[in-house]
Amino acid sequence: MAKLSKTWWGQKFIEALEDFTNSGRLSRGRSYSSDRRILKFEIKKGGIVTATVRGNKNAYFGVYKEPKYTIKLQMMQVPEQDWKKVINYLGSKASLVSRLLMNEMPDNIDAAFSDVKLHLLPRSREDFKLTQCSCPDYANPCKHIAGVYYRLATQLDQDPFLLFELRGLPRDKLHDALCQSPLGEVLASTMDERGDAIEEVVDSYYPRPLPAGGIADYHSFWHGHKRLPTDIEAPAPAAVPAILVKKAGDNPAFWHQDNSFIEIMEDVYARVRKNRAKTGI
Repeated sequence: MAKLSKTWWGQKFIEALEDFTNSGRLSRGRSYSSDRRILKFEIKKGGIVTATVRGNKNAYFGVYKEPKYTIKLQMMQVPEQDWKKVINYLGSKASLVSRLLMNEMPDNIDAAFSDVKLHLLPRSREDFKLTQCSCPDYANPCKHIAGVYYRLATQLDQDPFLLFELRGLPRDKLHDALCQSPLGEVLASTMDERGDAIEEVVDSYYPRPLPAGGIADYHSFWHGHKRLPTDIEAPAPAAVPAILVKKAGDNPAFWHQDNSFIEIMEDVYARVRKNRAKTGI
């Protein structure tokens, strides 16, 4: 069966639900996650998810006309004092704060929450404050709620920062809080509001030479005050290689295929390197 979710975040969200939800009931909702079924979908303030789902006629339940059911979901909100612990921890890790300020969700974000005794993805039914459907099915999740779960997973494919909003922290507050951390303040000073590096305008392509002051000490210039090291440590690879390609994620807006855009580009670059090695160009 094809996966409805394409990225790590969406897949992990569904896998987390499957750990404490009847997998059979959950899978029934796959066909209820399409636009043909979900007539209205909205995420409101406080992480409240509302949806209108088109149901089926069912004489057993006394439903003789095609109904429209209202679904409401809300995850438990992380308390403010716990958010402060999370922000302090994220702001102390350069690998995390740098990617978050560039609007990239780190793959190990849930592990980072675990380090402060919290979790971002749901782990039990208690992580959902509200799961309601107006249909007559008494079981939870019904297929309409399950369909909204799958729709949430596809939304996370496009915007993984919804995980924070569903837990009660809007992205603008997250960004502002991270910018106030020591590492975040330094990084934010080099980026614009979209997370792109700020370009400085200069009056010359090459740096202009500055006049030397005093009498040149040629002996010190050529011999130096300290012996040069015999072993030079190899430079570390870039923290985020191929940043321009990876910035839009696995499924950018222009990409409509089921496979990952980043994986395709990695294969393209590998072929280019191989061809260059053969031709010597």
